[in-house]
Amino acid sequence: MKYTANRRNFLKLGLASVIGITVGKELLVKPAHAADLPQLTEDDPQAKALQYVHQAADSEKHCGNCALIQGNDGDEWRPCAIFPGKAVNTNGWCSAWVKKP
Repeated sequence: MKYTANRRNFLKLGLASVIGITVGKELLVKPAHAADLPQLTEDDPQAKALQYVHQAADSEKHCGNCALIQGNDGDEWRPCAIFPGKAVNTNGWCSAWVKKP
């Protein structure tokens, strides 16, 4: 798989960075725990805008191996920097997915 730099990827990463920084400041005060958060639904307006689904079509690209996921490894529902205040399914996927380094 070849990574190509283009405007769409630049904007997705920029948006993720801004949201991550904003949410990160709040998390320093009180960490978000998935058990405390409502689960993100596929019909949520932001979820629809980012094409979020609970079950990823590609087994190599899912929320569990995304750089934006937070929380404890192994939890089925975890906080995500893209969807502040909501927990995402680790088997899910959205168009903001970025591979963990």
